[in-house]
Amino acid sequence: MSIDKTSTPPESSALENTEAAAGAATVVDPRLLVREQGFAGYVTEFKRKMKAGDLGSVPVVIGLLVIWVIFQSLNSNFLTAGNLSDISVAMVGTGMIAVGIVFVLLLGEIDLSVGSVSGVAGATFAVLNITHGMNEVLALVLAILTGTAAGALHGFFFARIGVPAFAVTLAGLLFWQGFMLQILGSNGTINLDDGIVTKLTSYYFTDVAAAYGLAVVAVGGYFLTAYLGNRRREAAGIPSRPLSDIVVRTVLLAVVSFAVAVMYNQYKGLPLAVVIFLAVLVITDFVLRRTAYGRKVFALGGSVEASRRAGINVELVRISVFAIAGTFAAIGGLFVASKIASANQGAGTGEFLMNVIAAAVIGGTSLFGGRGRTWNALLGVLVIVSIQYGLALEGIASPVQYMITGGVLLATVVIDAVTRKTQKSAGRA
Repeated sequence: MSIDKTSTPPESSALENTEAAAGAATVVDPRLLVREQGFAGYVTEFKRKMKAGDLGSVPVVIGLLVIWVIFQSLNSNFLTAGNLSDISVAMVGTGMIAVGIVFVLLLGEIDLSVGSVSGVAGATFAVLNITHGMNEVLALVLAILTGTAAGALHGFFFARIGVPAFAVTLAGLLFWQGFMLQILGSNGTINLDDGIVTKLTSYYFTDVAAAYGLAVVAVGGYFLTAYLGNRRREAAGIPSRPLSDIVVRTVLLAVVSFAVAVMYNQYKGLPLAVVIFLAVLVITDFVLRRTAYGRKVFALGGSVEASRRAGINVELVRISVFAIAGTFAAIGGLFVASKIASANQGAGTGEFLMNVIAAAVIGGTSLFGGRGRTWNALLGVLVIVSIQYGLALEGIASPVQYMITGGVLLATVVIDAVTRKTQKSAGRA
């Protein structure tokens, strides 16, 4: 029997493994770093995240600031209170639908039907309320449930029948668009009365106390949540942030919140649409990060087989996620109809779908599943609508807007792909 002289001796192999282990990056809880090192702990953690490709929302925040600086330098009206308030209201319809897309992307899937479903919701409300005289609240509920049913139907074909989500929702895009045209009739446009739906984007809380009160609630709620969470972590004997860290974060949030409140009060006041959107973001973020259902969604996006072996009802979660996407598509469609005070054949068509998906992805939600937050929808839609309004102020044509938005989306996807590769190299994927 011959002896392989090129084989590595056991002692050498063990030595190499030891050296590799010593060279691997050690992941330390950031709360512990801040508690032990103070401000230097932030710097250490930031360097570690950058090295590991854990960029978070840093690129999109920097990108948004750059966009604002560029457009402000081109037109001094861009950062006025009126323009920023209009941007915040205009982004709500797209942002609502992007929230639902975040849920789908967390599974590593896509929903191409949300644009058409949003159009169907607006058309359904208009036909029931205006054409047939149905009670406005009942028509509103039925319009939203239409989106829920459409999403659940897509989820059923995907989860139970096994049809790829891309194919199912592409078929849904065509079907629901045709359905919308059918129920709108030959006229193609139904104008809305000055009722609940119209007020979604036209109503403002003019009392200055409303904007400042919301800022106080946001800051106080954040501090209380962070403080009580820290107490629970300390009681459980796991790393927690020092009180000074929570205070610093609270102060930063207070600066931003009250600056926004001042901006709103310099114009028409606090928009109802923004209040509803922020409430939706808080609730959905809580569901994803603090509930068993949210953990199941993330787990399913990480590994379907592992989730199934862990006892998760994969089919039910998938169907529910698509139902959620359909629901938010319907809600967003009602906000879009509110903005133009009508339901028409152009709702949810053209570049609208791409803007919705781009908002979720640009905001930081991964196309590969398992990573993202509903707050990403806010950041992403802010970027897109800021570009649209900035270019509109400069009188730049729509084709250029499409190209710039497409370029931003491509850059975001490239960053996402590079980030995943970096995380794999660092052993964090």
